[in-house]
Amino acid sequence: MAEFKVELPKMGESVAEATITTWLKAVGDSIEEDEPIVEIATDKVDSEVPAPCSGTIKEILFNEGDVVEVGAVFAIIDSESNMVTDEVEQPKTENFNDEFLEDGDKTIEKEILQPIENSINNNSKINFINSSKFYSPLVKSIAKKENISIQELDSIVGSGANQRVTKSDILNYLNNRIGSRNNMEKEVTKTIHKQSISINRDDEIVTMDRMRRMIADHMVNSVHTAPHVTSFVEADVTNLVNWRNKIKKYFEEKEGEKLTFTPIFIEAIAKALRDFPEVNSSIDGDNIIIKSNINIGMATALPSGNLIVPVIKNADQLNLVGLAKSVNDLANRAKLGQLKPDEISGGTYTVSNVGTFGNVMGTPIINQPQSAILALGAIKKKPAVIETESGDLIGIRHLMFLSHSYDHRNIDGALGGMFVRKVADYLENFDINRTV
Repeated sequence: MAEFKVELPKMGESVAEATITTWLKAVGDSIEEDEPIVEIATDKVDSEVPAPCSGTIKEILFNEGDVVEVGAVFAIIDSESNMVTDEVEQPKTENFNDEFLEDGDKTIEKEILQPIENSINNNSKINFINSSKFYSPLVKSIAKKENISIQELDSIVGSGANQRVTKSDILNYLNNRIGSRNNMEKEVTKTIHKQSISINRDDEIVTMDRMRRMIADHMVNSVHTAPHVTSFVEADVTNLVNWRNKIKKYFEEKEGEKLTFTPIFIEAIAKALRDFPEVNSSIDGDNIIIKSNINIGMATALPSGNLIVPVIKNADQLNLVGLAKSVNDLANRAKLGQLKPDEISGGTYTVSNVGTFGNVMGTPIINQPQSAILALGAIKKKPAVIETESGDLIGIRHLMFLSHSYDHRNIDGALGGMFVRKVADYLENFDINRTV
């Protein structure tokens, strides 16, 4: 019998690790090819890992609750195949062990690891399990050698993919470190004490779940990374509202889908992103990457109170019917916890409909590594001045605020303001005679 090493496959461009929630098979159990072995959870989605071949579970290398990095071997199967091999071909995964190793780095890593291995006491001072961030083995080694606490390490803003801390980041941090190691530890301790919160006897303490911790970390990193600016525009969407009220019953009968405002808004945003492609971008070091695809994420509230952002890929290539079906499908499966990892990755721009909660406007935080996000306020009936050839009139109009937050490093106020104004123009000039 051949022995196969089962690796945790890549589950999206931004997913570096997963937590084992439930083992579906035990050592000694028989298993068929493609039969689920284990249930796993990333920061935002749950899924199953299927068996790559038929055989018997020989060894399980992680327990339930353990965090496993992408590409790590988590189980071994004795296969029924007669092939002489010890590893099954898996989907291509990122090699995180070598991700940050440049020329000469492996020698440096060896020099760092050797004294660490001989210093058990020093190793025990840092528990990486207490961090929700991913660190490469080289970064962990440097942190251990320099006795950097996990709180201190988490405070470093990384320049790598998804704000990961690279070797250069941690070495630059050490070069700029003020004072001795002991002084730094004292400062960290002082900071922790300053942030202590008094707790009354009747106060309720709720421990953050994994998803909430990841959201919190993602938001803090975004604010630290990008200087946020927000531009506001009030749009008259009376024509749009009247058209939807007229067409929504027919639309549902014809297409079998409800027509909400969200796909109409996303259609206008996609058009504006084509007009202003610089908004559809990300920053990579000193480079601005203007994305060729328009992949729009839509922030969706979950029953747990957390948020998830499913992504509509190539939104500019879909008509209104296609957008409506995509929006409804992703929103429904998000609430049921049935999204796939690829369906929450690859976004280039995000929209958040704060009007769903009755809010008239908001100042959303950018979903890194994107450069901008748009908040859609509630549509309200208001008296407004209507300009006509015969003079100005006062009338009741449907108005809403659009709040556009953007990264001021690559999007200046003029560009950010013109973009949100363009979205408003598309909504205000909606064709009342449009057919589906």
